[in-house]
Amino acid sequence: MQSKLLGFAQLMRIDKPVGTLLLLWPTYWALWLASGGFPEWELLLIFTAGVFLMRAAGCVINDFADRGWDGGVKRTASRPLVTGAVTPKEAITLFFALITLSFFLVLLTNPFTILLSLAAAGIAAIYPFVKRVSHLPQIVLGAAFSFGIPMAFSATQNALPPALWLIFLANLLWTMAYDTLYAMVDRDDDLIVGIKSTAILFGQADRLIVGILQAMTFALWLLMAWQFQRHEPAYIGIIVASLGFIWQQWRIKDRARMACFRAFKDNIVVGLIVFAGLAVDLYLYPAAV
Repeated sequence: MQSKLLGFAQLMRIDKPVGTLLLLWPTYWALWLASGGFPEWELLLIFTAGVFLMRAAGCVINDFADRGWDGGVKRTASRPLVTGAVTPKEAITLFFALITLSFFLVLLTNPFTILLSLAAAGIAAIYPFVKRVSHLPQIVLGAAFSFGIPMAFSATQNALPPALWLIFLANLLWTMAYDTLYAMVDRDDDLIVGIKSTAILFGQADRLIVGILQAMTFALWLLMAWQFQRHEPAYIGIIVASLGFIWQQWRIKDRARMACFRAFKDNIVVGLIVFAGLAVDLYLYPAAV
């Protein structure tokens, strides 16, 4: 029983919170901006738990979809569905349990947010299968990782103000950039097993295109701060966070596997700094909503 529970925990990536944090920070950006400051505790708890559950569900369905390929990739060869620690049937049961728990959380919000959650769940479920047919699964992942943004606004304001799509687009491009770094870690193995990614599509232009995506993200963050009438702390946070992009470019100059992986993980700090700038700004200068 203990080994089975450990397999479930590994399948949900409880031991690897990087993806959860990368999903959490943009959701918090949106919650704070939508609330004009610190959000209601109920919404904060709902979205924090929802981020954990949906990221876990995404990992489970991803491993289920990749169970026939992960054994041929160095980084994923020890995953529970490859080793047999968890069966495919158990994985699917766990996925639906996580989705159901997430849906119960959304029921505590409003009908508009409930409808958006259905779209979010659908995008999260199809992402793992997109890399079978397209070299651009990172776009789908970016959309999945950005759906907490309109949901935060709908739960807070019961509306979707046009400015929120700046945050959505910025996060989609940022996700594409850091997930390309992640895909660069597995590129050689993915070419062998037949998995598609932007890292393969971009080839030797990978660093350049990641840099362009990062520059566009930076520009959209600045536009976001201007559109939401923020002040110096928000802009300082954005500028400091974006220095991390320069650091990441230096890290991946030789495209070494572990360097690319560390550059990917650096984005946890990038997202945190943007959030910290917004949180301080909204504490000092609360916004009417």
